[in-house]
Amino acid sequence: MLRYSLDGLAVVAGILLLLLVLLTLRRRFVQRGASFDASLRVTPKRFGQGWVLGVARYADDRLEWFRAFSLSLRPHRVFPRDELILGARRDPEYPETLAVMPDHLIMAFTVGSEDLEFAMSAEAFTGFVAWRESSPPGRQLSPP
Repeated sequence: MLRYSLDGLAVVAGILLLLLVLLTLRRRFVQRGASFDASLRVTPKRFGQGWVLGVARYADDRLEWFRAFSLSLRPHRVFPRDELILGARRDPEYPETLAVMPDHLIMAFTVGSEDLEFAMSAEAFTGFVAWRESSPPGRQLSPP
């Protein structure tokens, strides 16, 4: 009976190790190119709730956002550059300080009719705003 318990424990440990390796490989794949850690909140009206940890990556004229704890190689959300309307920047308030990474800023933005928020470092914020305001040659973006 003890042998079956140890075998079962070894199988569970092996599966957990495999998941950890897969998550690590996926994170390396997602972070290729220009990327940054960014928590996303799709329900800004719920004070301090709804933050999901992830990684954002620039890809041509869009920003791809991947959940941190997922095995999917596809982005969870895609934000076209010309549809992003930047909002106000602010510091996290008390309940949010527990949900987002330390020293991250929160920036509101709109895509279509949807209000969203990103939490990102000051350096990532500067790069994000510069990326949003730039455009490829021959293309005109609406002002933020």
